[in-house]
Amino acid sequence: MFAIFVTGGKQYKVSEGDVVFVEKLGLEEGEKVTFDKVLCVSGESLTVGTPYVAGATVVASVVKNGKSKKIDVIKYKAKKNEKKKIGHRQDYTKIQIEKIEG
Repeated sequence: MFAIFVTGGKQYKVSEGDVVFVEKLGLEEGEKVTFDKVLCVSGESLTVGTPYVAGATVVASVVKNGKSKKIDVIKYKAKKNEKKKIGHRQDYTKIQIEKIEG
């Protein structure tokens, strides 16, 4: 059984027991979170929503919050003596899928 849900503007395909890195949710470690924007659920048959499946939810628990690896962005303009280096670390929330209902 799997489900496809939306959070943080991205879609994730998950099964029970999966560990997924999603955009920062602002929850503490150990808290439960329920995603109700479920696009698709597969069980005995495949159910596809228009746009969401009514009554379907994905329940997960927060494992940890953190930051991903640093990404360096370098802007350079030739012949202008212009260089700029910018670093970025994206925040994430690591969740474990506990139950898929629907």
